[in-house]
This record gives sequence, C-alpha cells and structure tokens, in this order.
Amino acid sequence: VQLQASGGGLVQAGGSLRLSCAASGSILSINAMGWYRQALGKQRELVAIITSGGSTNYADSVKGRFTVSRDNAKNTVYLQMNSLKPEDTAVYYCNAAAVRSRNFWGQGTLVTVSS
Repeated sequence: VQLQASGGGLVQAGGSLRLSCAASGSILSINAMGWYRQALGKQRELVAIITSGGSTNYADSVKGRFTVSRDNAKNTVYLQMNSLKPEDTAVYYCNAAAVRSRNFWGQGTLVTVSS
C-alpha cells in the first residue's frame, strides 16, 4: 500500500484546512485509514480513524472540530480540520491499517496554526 498525503499549510487560529490521503496498491487489504500527528518534541498521536465500514474514532482534543471521511471510489481519506488552534500544529501522517497487522504510512504533511 502506498499513501500520498497532501493539504497541509499555514493557517491562522480559527481557520480551516483539509488534508487528503490517496491510497494505491493493495487497497483491498486495508481495514482502516486515519490520521496521526506529531508535534515537535512530542510522540506521534492518533487524531482520527475511519474503518472500512465507516465507523470513526477521534482524539478527545479534536472532537467537534475535525471530521474524517473517505471516498471509496477514489481510495482517498480526508481530514477536515475546523476551528484550528496553535496546539494543532504538527506534522500529520496518513495511516492505513491492513490485514495481518500491517501498517503503512504516508510521507507526512506539515500543518502550522499561527496565533
């Protein structure tokens, strides 16, 4: 599975961004896709995931502000981020969880939220 993420950038606090992650390769092996982030000096953390059945899960810190969705026809998962805060600044990574506990990662896209 190959993942190509895009959509990061610089935005003011309160603004919005949408991240996209296009998957290719062994698409049928994917059970869930999602987004993680890693801020400078911190560990990578889960932001949001969506399963192949459409179930979603969010970190408490983004609930009500971020929405994860997927377009199966395009093999793409999205992360709509609204009401962004400076503490959302991080490198965001797309993840695909596949069968046999295999994990695949995109290249990361930087999101910077200015105060």
